[in-house]
Amino acid sequence: MENRSSWLYCAISGALAAGRAILDVYGSSDMGIEKKNDDSPLTRADRRAHEIILAAIGDLGIPVLSEEGRDIAHEERSQWQQMWIVDPLDGTKEFIKRNGEFTVNIALAENGTPTMGVIFVPVADTLYFADTQSGAYKIDSCGDLAGTMSPSGGAGALSALLERAGRLPLPRDESRPFTIMGSRSHATPELQAYVETMRQTHADLAFISAGSSLKICRVAEGRADIYPRLGPTMEWDTAAGQAIATASGAQVIRHDDGTPLRYNKENLLNPWFIVKRE
Repeated sequence: MENRSSWLYCAISGALAAGRAILDVYGSSDMGIEKKNDDSPLTRADRRAHEIILAAIGDLGIPVLSEEGRDIAHEERSQWQQMWIVDPLDGTKEFIKRNGEFTVNIALAENGTPTMGVIFVPVADTLYFADTQSGAYKIDSCGDLAGTMSPSGGAGALSALLERAGRLPLPRDESRPFTIMGSRSHATPELQAYVETMRQTHADLAFISAGSSLKICRVAEGRADIYPRLGPTMEWDTAAGQAIATASGAQVIRHDDGTPLRYNKENLLNPWFIVKRE
């Protein structure tokens, strides 16, 4: 367990440091926006966050698959029993729009299953983290941690974080409506049809749009009931959120057959999926 505590602590330290670097770019006049091969945007913040995270977890002896380092042959990856799956800046479009709905995502996957996850929301200063062996947690107003955490921290240092954290899911607000999360920048006709179908069984229904992995976090913490993703995502978009959701008692399952999402596939594109509370 000492190793797992150290791994989780290092991932948290890297996410917080990356978030601080992202905010430096977020507040500047030059985001250094480029276009990747798939025509999606890349900024100075993506690149800097990637470097910081690799520095935090790169010496732990576990290989890393990152959105900013995705070109690793499956023949090599298929030999990895453990791997980090990293999205240094999830929600780059939201970052460019300056709406605050972007995150830093770090996950540990073991034999194709995410078992550890860290998601940091820089603008909200909110940290989510989980190990499926010990549960899921949330810390609000955690910016002061970034300058005090040392990569050499282990079980004792993680225990200090847990003392500040609230366990997920949070107590349910019985007055809130049945709540569906949806993508802010990637809405689809299929999602609209899904919401209309749900309205037939839930008279009191709310639909909330959000960017990045925030949608999974809302279900994990119990502020939403379901997040249907009826459109494309990549493994690094969901791995950390899946670990956190699973550790909180929620499910992240394929839309077509109800089985959990699997990772380190030859094709890193996810199938459509549903995140839901039991």
